[in-house]
Amino acid sequence: MATENSDMELIAADDYSGVLDYEASIISDTKALRKFYSRINKTRKPGLPVPDVDFSKNMILAVCTGEHKGEKEPLLRKTEEENNVLITIELNENRDGSKSRKTLTVYPFYLYKLPITSKKVSIQKLGF
Repeated sequence: MATENSDMELIAADDYSGVLDYEASIISDTKALRKFYSRINKTRKPGLPVPDVDFSKNMILAVCTGEHKGEKEPLLRKTEEENNVLITIELNENRDGSKSRKTLTVYPFYLYKLPITSKKVSIQKLGF
């Protein structure tokens, strides 16, 4: 859940997304955010609340890491160039060496809020 850029803020995360494989996308409006939440809340009663986001100033990076054992956390890096923004996502072993968490199968998701940009945003995964 760490970022190397202060303008990316983690606003929501959970160990179960219901998404079986890696997915990452930019969400730029309330309708798309509600659609994402309807997907992850499909089997929850009650469902997780949809965060309130001002899409005139911000966009959301949604990261579903897919199935894996143990607790790993994404490390995000953002590189800006003249016309592009590159966000790299790398999974790191959690520093907490808890043995019980290492055998647990999880399908986590993470939502990061970042300032809206007119540049083309690319997302790249590293090492998973």
